[in-house]
Amino acid sequence: MKRSEASRYHAVYGAWQNDPSGFWAEAATAIDWFSSWDTPFDAALGVYGRWFPGATTNVAHNCLDRHVAAGRGDQPALVHESPVTGTRTVFTYADLTARVEAFAAVLADHGVGKGDRVVVYMPMIPEAVITMLAAARLGAVHSVVFGGFAARELATRIEDAEPKVIVSASCGIEPGRVVAYKPLVDEAIVLSSHKPAFNLVFQRPQSAAALSRAEDVDAGALFAAALAAGRRVACVPVEATDPHYILYTSGTTGVPKGVVRDTAGMVALKWTMHAIYGLSPGEAFFTASDIGWVVGHSYIVYGPLLHGCTTVLYEGKPVGTPDAGQFWRVIEQNNVVALFTAPTALRAIKKEDPEGRFLSGRTLPSLRALFLAGERADPDTAEWASHLLKVPVIDNWWQTETGWPIAANPLGLGLVHARYGSAAVPMPGHGLEVVDDDGHPLPHGVLGNLVIRLPLPPGCLPTLWNRDGRFRADYLSDFPGYYKTSDAGYIDGEGCVFVMGRTDDIINVAGHRLSTGGMEEVLAGHPAVAECAVVGISDALKGQTPCGFVVLKSGVGQAPAEIEAELVARVRQIIGPVASFRLAIVVDRLPKTRSGKILRAAIRQLADGEPVRVPATIDDASVLGEIEDVLQARGVLDRLAEQVGG
Repeated sequence: MKRSEASRYHAVYGAWQNDPSGFWAEAATAIDWFSSWDTPFDAALGVYGRWFPGATTNVAHNCLDRHVAAGRGDQPALVHESPVTGTRTVFTYADLTARVEAFAAVLADHGVGKGDRVVVYMPMIPEAVITMLAAARLGAVHSVVFGGFAARELATRIEDAEPKVIVSASCGIEPGRVVAYKPLVDEAIVLSSHKPAFNLVFQRPQSAAALSRAEDVDAGALFAAALAAGRRVACVPVEATDPHYILYTSGTTGVPKGVVRDTAGMVALKWTMHAIYGLSPGEAFFTASDIGWVVGHSYIVYGPLLHGCTTVLYEGKPVGTPDAGQFWRVIEQNNVVALFTAPTALRAIKKEDPEGRFLSGRTLPSLRALFLAGERADPDTAEWASHLLKVPVIDNWWQTETGWPIAANPLGLGLVHARYGSAAVPMPGHGLEVVDDDGHPLPHGVLGNLVIRLPLPPGCLPTLWNRDGRFRADYLSDFPGYYKTSDAGYIDGEGCVFVMGRTDDIINVAGHRLSTGGMEEVLAGHPAVAECAVVGISDALKGQTPCGFVVLKSGVGQAPAEIEAELVARVRQIIGPVASFRLAIVVDRLPKTRSGKILRAAIRQLADGEPVRVPATIDDASVLGEIEDVLQARGVLDRLAEQVGG
C-alpha cells in the first residue's frame, strides 16, 4: 500500500498525544449538544474516568433531525438491499425520521421511557434500524440480539438486561430456508426469570407468527397507524455518560458479558467517518455486516447517519444469495464510495469466483476503498481484492469493547505506508503498547501482549452492564494502568501494528512462542487455498504442535494429499523447522461465527479430544461434526490417545 505524501496522520496523532482532552473536545463540536459538559474528561468518575460529564444530547437527533433541519431531508439515508426477498427500498432522511418518530410513539405507548431497556431480536430489515433509533429517541437503552439466536442465549440476555419490551420479527430468511423467530422468543421468555411486559412482533409475509400470548403485539399494525397519523415524538435529552446501548460479546456462556456504549461514543464515531473511512456527507457507505455485531452498530447504523451519509442495509450473504457478485451489484447500483466487510466474506467470494467473473461488465467508478475487520486480513486475500477492485484494501483492528478502530490506515488523513498483514497505525485515543506477560515493554518487532494505556477514548466501553468488578477483573487487572485487548502482536520500527491473533492462539512449541497467524499467512499464500486456520494441538514431547486446516478454492484439480504436502514444505521453507509444522488437513469448510470469525478454539478442542465449548454465535454447528470425522479418519485422535497412554 503506497503512502500519500499529504498524510496528516502523524500531526493528528501528535495533537492527541499533546492534549487528549482538547483533541476530543474539538471533535465533539461536530455533535449537537443540548447543554455543554463540565469538563471534557473527569478521571474521578466511573472505573477509569468518563467523557463529557454534565453534557446532554440525543443520538437520534444527531442521526436524523439535525440533517433534516440542515436541508438533507430528501437525501437517501437508508437503502435496504435484500437479495433474499428480491427487494430494494430507499428511505430519505425525512422518511426515516418520520418512521422513527412513529415507532417511538408505539414504544412510548407500551411504557418505554428514558433508561428502560429494549431487546431487539430481528433480521436485517429496516424496522430493526428504526427500532434502534426509536429507542435512542426516547432515551431508552437497546440491546440487539441476532434474530434466530438460540432461545437459551436470548434468555440469558433478557435476564441480564431486564428489558421493558422485546421487539422482534416473525421470521428471518437464510439461504434456502425461512427461520421462524416467534417460537424462539416464546421459549426464551419461559426460560428467563425476567418477563418483558410486551413482545412487539413485525410480521413478514414469508412466515407470519401466531400472536397467541397476552403480551404479544402486532407491531407492524401499530407502526402503520402511528405513521399514518403523523405522530411526533420529541428527542429526550440524555447525559453524555448515560448508556446508549448494551451489546453482548460473541461466544458468551453462563453469565453474559454486556458491553456498554455510552452516549458520548457519538463523538468518536463521527470523527472516524471522515478521518478513517474518508467519507463526506451525502456519500454512500456499504457495511456488509449484521446489526447484531458491533460493526453493524457502528458502521451500518450510527456512524454513517451521524455523518449524513447514505448507509446500505444488506439482507443476504456474500455468496449464495444468489451468487458471488451481489456485493459488486450493490456497490454499482448505489454509487458506494467505501465497502466495509470481513476478510472471511472476501475469502468466500474468492473461493467461488477466484477470477472475478461476476465483476465482469460492471463498473465501480464510485468505489474508493475496501475496509476489512473482524479477522486478520491475510495478505493473499487483500492483494487479490486490491487487484480485482483496483482500490486500496485497508485493514483495521478493533473489538466489540472499543466500538471503533484501535489501529487503521486513515484514508481521510492520507494513507501511511503499511504492508499487507498490518493493521497500520494506532488511532488517536489509543496509546498502544506491546508488553510481556509481566507487563514489561517489548522492543519493536517482538511478539507480545497488545495493551492500551488508560484512559480509553470516547466510544470505548466505560464498563460492563451492572458489572464494574468483572470489567476490572477481565480487562484492567492483568496490566495495571492498561486495557488488556487479549490480542497478541507486535509493532515494527515504523510504528505499524501487526495483530497475529488472540493471546490464546499463540502456541508454545518446544519452548518457542509462535504465532498461528504467521503460519496462516504462509498457508493462505498457496494458490489453491481459499481459507485456513492453524491451531496448536497437544504434543507429549513439544507441548504443542501446529496443525493447519485448509479449505480449497473451487475447481482446484490437484489432489488434496499433494496440496497438503506442499503446504507442509512451504511452512518449513518460509518460517523454518522451528515451527514443527508437519500436519495440514484439507476440509470442506471451517466452523465460524455468524460474523465470520473462525472458531479456532473449538477446532483445537476437537483435535485434543476435549469437550467442545460451542459458542452461541456459531453459524452452523454441523461443521464441527465434519471436522471431528476428518480428524478421526486421519488418525489425529488416535495419536493423542497413544500419547496419553504412553
